[in-house]
Amino acid sequence: MRNFLSLLFSGLLFFSCNNEKTKSAVETKETPDEVPVETIAKQVSVPVVADPNEKLLGSYVGPFGRNKITFLITKIAGDSVVGRTIVGGNDRPFYGTFKKDGSFYFFNGKEPGDHKDDGVFDFVIDENELDILYGGWKPYAKGRPEKEYNLQRKKFQYRTDVGDYPQASQRLLKPEDVENEMKEDLEFMRNEIFARHGFCFNKRHLRQQFEMQEWYVPNTVDIKGFLTEIEKKNIAMIKRYEKYADEYGDEYGR
Repeated sequence: MRNFLSLLFSGLLFFSCNNEKTKSAVETKETPDEVPVETIAKQVSVPVVADPNEKLLGSYVGPFGRNKITFLITKIAGDSVVGRTIVGGNDRPFYGTFKKDGSFYFFNGKEPGDHKDDGVFDFVIDENELDILYGGWKPYAKGRPEKEYNLQRKKFQYRTDVGDYPQASQRLLKPEDVENEMKEDLEFMRNEIFARHGFCFNKRHLRQQFEMQEWYVPNTVDIKGFLTEIEKKNIAMIKRYEKYADEYGDEYGR
């Protein structure tokens, strides 16, 4: 009898402990108030309302005096606009405001003024023709000419299949690819690699050479970090042959 009571007592104690564990597990289960915010966010679909002015962001390209300009609108918030222009070997920011009148957006963007070529851009975009940006630029420096421009929306794209010497960006060059080229052609071949990356040349004769090319879009004045390993090796090789051409003159490449 005493053994039976001991067994019964042990069973009741075991059942009670298990019951407490079950109850504890139920009580400690996450309630909705304790669910992480990230989990709730994933479960609830919140509609995202796009800023109607985002359609104005982008890059526009075209003639700017004797040069080619890339005009970028990078940020619009409220009535403020931020952007940058790449022209004549310079990459300059601008900041300003805009307002809408009918279907037209009127912008005023000012460059910092700490560069001799800085000035003020006044430009217009019609929401019915979002691919066109036109306006005028007035320099801060007195006596310098003002400029007008009519630009087309165009996005820079790095391509290895454009230019007269596309192989210089596609594969490692062989001696036979360069040894019969004249110095001027080698210089063009080398700089064409930079042009494919959208490099804006400071030297006028190089700008004039590439700005006539439809595929060329000025996009940066700092080429570091953009060149591929193939291009770096080809540039080094072309420069060696340029040096040879300069030293041997008429005897080279004939």
